[in-house]
Parts: sequence; structure tokens; C-alpha cells
Amino acid sequence: MGGIDDNVHGVILAISSSIFIGSSFVIKKQGLKKAGENGKRAGSGGHSYLLEPWWWAGMLSMIIGEGANFAAYAYAPAVLVTPLGALSMIVSAVLAHFILKEKLHIFGVVGCLLCVVGSVSIVLHAPVEKKIESVKYIWHLATAPGFLTYAVAVLVMILILIIWYVPRYGQSHLVVYIGICSLAGSLTVMGVKAIGMALKLTLEGQNQFKYFQTWFFVVYVVIFIILQLNYLNKALDTFNTAVVSPIYYVMFTTLTIAASMIMFKDYVHQNATQIVTGLCGFGTILCGTFLLHKTKDMGSNPSKLLPVVHPKSDADCKQTSETTKVTVEI
Repeated sequence: MGGIDDNVHGVILAISSSIFIGSSFVIKKQGLKKAGENGKRAGSGGHSYLLEPWWWAGMLSMIIGEGANFAAYAYAPAVLVTPLGALSMIVSAVLAHFILKEKLHIFGVVGCLLCVVGSVSIVLHAPVEKKIESVKYIWHLATAPGFLTYAVAVLVMILILIIWYVPRYGQSHLVVYIGICSLAGSLTVMGVKAIGMALKLTLEGQNQFKYFQTWFFVVYVVIFIILQLNYLNKALDTFNTAVVSPIYYVMFTTLTIAASMIMFKDYVHQNATQIVTGLCGFGTILCGTFLLHKTKDMGSNPSKLLPVVHPKSDADCKQTSETTKVTVEI
């Protein structure tokens, strides 16, 4: 019963996190627009947004959201918390439609509904996590042969991408930067899970910060977060954000779920129907995410849907006529 209650707490925290994070994008953009009216725009190198209360309100909303997301991992399994991150895109799209007047296309609405349906499927068929009574238990799971093999494979792939592929293909192939972020992210979430549990148990009176394992998780999470931020910034600076976001979400979520299943073996106590339904829910979220991002500019920019045909001048018409005449004669 305690496991089910923890899942409920985790879902509430994850949904709260999505609401705050999704709102933060819209609030910050509102602040950036107001700052641009009174000073140099951020896109042109200006920093007047630092004096705008709306921008700071957006930052506060994001910090609260990330804190709630961090806490969610202490209560619920990663295979439940991570996919619910898609709800932040729905919140952002809906608020942008009403507040920023960025029209949401009908296919965007369908994408939102798909994300909701997929999230409900995952929540209803989420595994109940085994009760964790010490960070040492998570350390035991992390050093088990299965997850250790996964972690070593991930580290090797990250090094290969950084040393070999980044200098050659980083500026032309999005999957290089996003691959590094996603691989590192799958290990980071496992560390965040350990730190979250350590804080939860410590607040309950069982001090976990006396163990070196807790501090090991803290150090490696910090290092991996810095690594992710570095290459995510490179990806955003090099490629279109509308392409980066869905691909990063898909790769990160898929690898995180795989890492969680290997480490915590959440699927062991589930039957085939629950596993298949959960996978279908995840696939539905992915479809909704791609549809939402692919059509997010359709409502406000109809010109992107159809090619613009410019009228020809008299000189162009005359030249075209002469070219056609020569072609026919030949």
C-alpha cells in the first residue's frame, strides 16, 4: 500500500513540475518581449531582461518545477516520472495560445490530447517500486553486473562521441550532441533518484549523508549535469529548437526508461498486459510530442504551410516568353 501511495505522491509532484516548467517558458517569453520593448533584445545580445520582473517570475517558476521534479524521483520510479515531462509542453503550448497569442493548430491540439492519453495509460499501469530503506541499497543496484555493464557501455559511447564524432560531425549531425546529452542524462536520473531518496530518508530521521555512496552520487550528478548543459547548449546554438526539443525528449526518455528497467527491474512484478500497455502509452506520448512540435508554428504562420508565389515583373515575363520561344524553335 505504501508503494501505491508513493506513486500517487510522485505523480502529483511530476504533474506539478510540468505545470511550473511549462508556465515558466511562457512567463519568461513575456518578460523578454517586455524587455525588448524598452531596451536591446536578448537575441541581439541585450540583457535588459534581467531588470524585468516577469522574466524573474519565469525563472522562479522553473526552479520550483525542477525542485518538484527532483522530489518526484524520490517517491516514484523513473519509468513513471520521466514520461510525464511531456505534459510541460502541453502547458506551454496552451498558455502560449491564450497569453502570447501564438495560435495552436488543430494538429497541435491532437498532439496535446495524444500526450494526455499516453500519460494516463502510463500512470494507470505504472509499476510499484520496491521500498528503499538506504542509499546503500541503491548503490548495490548500481554496482550489479547488469547496470554496471550498461553504465560502462554508456561512458564508452559518450567518450567515442566526444573524441571522434563531435569534431567531425557535431556541426552537421544533430544526433551527435543530443546523443551525448541523452546518454549522460540516463545515468544522471539514476543519480538524482539516489540523492532524492537520501534526502527523503534523512528528513525521516535516517541520516544518509554519513555514507560515502551518497556523496559519490552527488559529485557524479553535478559533473554529468554540467556535461549535459554544455552539449545541449551546443545543439541549441547549432540547430533549430523545434527539432532539438522533440528528438532530445525521445532519446532521453527512452534511454532513461531503459536504464531504470535495468537498474531497478521494475517490470519484474508486472504482467505482460501492464508492460505492453505502458509501452503503448509511451509510444502515444512520443507521437503526440512530434505532432505538437511539427505543427506548433502552423496556427500563427499560415505562410509556412504554402509556398509564396511572387508575381513576375514585365521584364521577367518577356524573358520567359523569349526562352520558351527559343526552346520551341529548337
